[in-house]
Amino acid sequence: MKWITHENVKVERVACPWLIKRFIDADAQFEFLPKDTDWPTVRHGIPFDVPGCELGHRSEDVSFDSILNKHSLNDAALPLLAEIVWAAADSHPTNPHAAGEGLRWIAHGFSRLGFSDHELLNREFILYDALYAECRERSASQESK
Repeated sequence: MKWITHENVKVERVACPWLIKRFIDADAQFEFLPKDTDWPTVRHGIPFDVPGCELGHRSEDVSFDSILNKHSLNDAALPLLAEIVWAAADSHPTNPHAAGEGLRWIAHGFSRLGFSDHELLNREFILYDALYAECRERSASQESK
């Protein structure tokens, strides 16, 4: 499948492709279009994290949440990871997860290194793999209490 969002990826537009590749479509391809694209006219893929799309922001939920819900992903670690992404994304949650600020700093630092969007995905996916591993450990600890 081809998934489409706008260029200049940061937190959520890296987290969503990571989620898609790891849990939905290992062969997913991503296309990054200009931010001012007329999104309702895009017909050649699945848009995410763009205005007016199904897999976008809803109230305090961010696109990561929309993808989790649409695809009924029930992995126990993913809600915790979603909280961190939610806190780091541009959603301004009322009770942000403390790890979100660190993720925001790292994401913005990566964006300042001058890599293309595809290269940013390649380099940052390991960060989300590490966050997911920690979320799995913490979720398992909570369940055993």
